[in-house]
Amino acid sequence: MSGWMIWGIAAALYGAFRLWYDNWRGKLNPAEIDRYFAQLEGREDTPPEAKANLRRFLETDDGRDFVMFNIVKATQAPVADPISGEQVPGVSLLQRYSKHFMPVLLKNGGHPAIVRRKIGPYLDSWATEPDPGWTIIGLMRYRSRRDMMNVVVDPQFAKHHPDKLAGTLATFSFPTAPMIQFYVGPRIWLALILALGAALTQLAIG
Repeated sequence: MSGWMIWGIAAALYGAFRLWYDNWRGKLNPAEIDRYFAQLEGREDTPPEAKANLRRFLETDDGRDFVMFNIVKATQAPVADPISGEQVPGVSLLQRYSKHFMPVLLKNGGHPAIVRRKIGPYLDSWATEPDPGWTIIGLMRYRSRRDMMNVVVDPQFAKHHPDKLAGTLATFSFPTAPMIQFYVGPRIWLALILALGAALTQLAIG
């Protein structure tokens, strides 16, 4: 295998990754937004205020990826399983929800950026409500606002969303954009890994 072929394969793999990872369809248009909202009709998990906020977010689409900040207080006590009706630990329903949510997220170009558990009380806070007992935070990367909506209306997501509702005592989330960032994302570290693999392969067969 020649060096050109090795580096060509690495470049093709990286190109395929960028085709999946980046948004190539641009911003949402009004007709798309209306179609998504038509699919949300009858969904009890999306109250009017949330729909209004969602529409404003979609109408100001910039076509870029973003990270959703989520903070959750998991239900530790037993609750009724939405499927079987049996009493199960609430946190187990969140785990089941995540098991089905992650494939839908990945299919639409998203992935977890950071997931961490809370290990202490508020150490710095003012003009805010008392800590309700948050248990976990998660930062989820979405390829675009269109892809976020594709996740929301996906039948697999909708099917298992009751698990999230039953397993969550309190939560809030909001989208974020970068200001300062000291860790590298997949666009960089995957390129470095592929380049290293190509270089080592070329040395091994050279």
